[in-house]
Amino acid sequence: MQEPLVSVIIPAYNHEKYVQESIHSIINQTYKNIELLVLDDGSKDNTWTKICQMKELCEKRFVRVDFDAWQNQGICLTLNKMIDKAKGKYIYLIASDDLAKPAAIQKQVDFLESNSEYGQVMGDNEIIDDNSCRVFWDKDRKNIADESKAVYKTFAQFLQKERPDVDFHCENFGSYESLIKGGNYIPNGNLFVRNIILDAGKYQKNAPLEDWYINLQMSQRCKIKFIDEILFSYRWHSVNTAKDIKKLSEISQQTFYYELFYAPKTQKAIDVINEFNLYKKKHFLFFTIERYRSQIERKKYLSVFNKKFLISKKNIVFKKYDFEK
Repeated sequence: MQEPLVSVIIPAYNHEKYVQESIHSIINQTYKNIELLVLDDGSKDNTWTKICQMKELCEKRFVRVDFDAWQNQGICLTLNKMIDKAKGKYIYLIASDDLAKPAAIQKQVDFLESNSEYGQVMGDNEIIDDNSCRVFWDKDRKNIADESKAVYKTFAQFLQKERPDVDFHCENFGSYESLIKGGNYIPNGNLFVRNIILDAGKYQKNAPLEDWYINLQMSQRCKIKFIDEILFSYRWHSVNTAKDIKKLSEISQQTFYYELFYAPKTQKAIDVINEFNLYKKKHFLFFTIERYRSQIERKKYLSVFNKKFLISKKNIVFKKYDFEK
């Protein structure tokens, strides 16, 4: 019996130094039935040239290859375009500077094929530097080579320290309740069921943290599994966006706000929100908005919140307000 098709999608942007190594990590997968989709999102360096140099080799390895480039549209639209092109039962997402371990896709597909209630699975992430050498983190998430001095040896160890309330090995890992309560803690190297991510509405450009947003949507529709094994290499270098902690904190708050009031919700999500009683905690909403909006804009938010937030048994309706203005 033929293994199900996996669509590997690689959104690429200004990673001329790393993108070929990332593609090679997919070429080297033990899992065979793979199509590869790479989309260059308007890179300003030689990323597209590096991608094109790999086409002949990729066409020999994969059942289908789709290399494309367009003017910069941002990560969400880039991901959605590749998801729309994908034909596989599963979608594997990898950034153009990260690496997948050779057996990663095989192990993740095996799990999903044997556990139909799950729609998303990932493993632990080792940390690599600019030169693809394995490194570790000190208490400030700075790369160090000496494992004996490491505070965090893997990305999951850091995430578990940040979310001590979450048991990474329990069946409730990645639940909507825990994700909306305390933020995103899902490692990289995700394998998704394509039909579920389509049902979730794919990525939304208005949701500031696209990975947290999609994890919230997926968690309403399926179970999420963490495999306690290093299946992915997460590159931590000078240009990681996650290094700007203050900016990331502000974006996290915006994402929470978007999810609470704008994002499509299943009955499961509505029940969770009602249980937490978040919609009644106006002081919490005010605190969230306080961090990133002027006083005039804040008053607009509170006015909209007070007057137009309606709750029914089947749905939450909130009149859209363009919070990007």
